[in-house]
Amino acid sequence: MVSTGDTAPAFTAPLATGDIEEFALEDHLDEAPLVLAFFPGAFTGVCSHEMSTFQDRLGEFQEAGASVYGLSVDSPFALNEFRDKLDLRFDLVSDADKEVVEAYDVTMDFEALGVHDVAKRAVFVVDGDGTVTYTWVSDDPGVEPDYDEVLEAASGA
Repeated sequence: MVSTGDTAPAFTAPLATGDIEEFALEDHLDEAPLVLAFFPGAFTGVCSHEMSTFQDRLGEFQEAGASVYGLSVDSPFALNEFRDKLDLRFDLVSDADKEVVEAYDVTMDFEALGVHDVAKRAVFVVDGDGTVTYTWVSDDPGVEPDYDEVLEAASGA
């Protein structure tokens, strides 16, 4: 698993911005610190609450100089709908190929539902050098991150 102090795994994936663009991590390091908030699935209760909470606190993250991105294995089309429904003003990375969740080692399965390799709920803060300065990963998809702790980590990155 990616840990604090590691170099963040590089990736390129579709970005849901209201349109669909390409997101390459190395091209966004100038926006650092980057808050990469992985979530299991769009349109689910806890994920909707988590992304809405990041939206509600987006001003605080921006004041800290941080850029917030949500990441899930949903298609970019679904993520654009999710973004619109929640009125999110930050962009969402689509890892439909499941390469990013594998690179960050944050995959999980919902065996009883037959759903495999979705993102664990996890947050990584990446500084301008591409170094991970904060890591939080939950094995319980019902647990949300400590938003104050994430903000503090982003403020200090």
